[in-house]
Amino acid sequence: QVRLTESGGGLVQPGGSLRLSCVVTDKWFAARTMAWYRQAPAKERELVAAISRLGSTSYADSVRDRFAISRDNTRATVSLQMNSLKPEDTAVYYCNTRDEEITWGQGTQVTVSS
Repeated sequence: QVRLTESGGGLVQPGGSLRLSCVVTDKWFAARTMAWYRQAPAKERELVAAISRLGSTSYADSVRDRFAISRDNTRATVSLQMNSLKPEDTAVYYCNTRDEEITWGQGTQVTVSS
């Protein structure tokens, strides 16, 4: 069964950094475009960043130049380095394919607050 397991969230002050990781138990991982999403309270889930199988990346305007997505195909892992965090980045963060093909995992909570 394909599974997504996110980790690395926590409480951080504005301006701080966090690194999220997602382990994907999928034998086709290396062929998939992967992405990070987030959902803030009372808001729709939104796409944050994506990375193609060859490593091309794209970002939402709100996080460009602050977040960096990466992948390790040998470990079937996708990561999100988040710098210069802002209170508006507070959300539950999820990984999935760019086409949302996999059952969603539990996500990892990121709270940015002083």
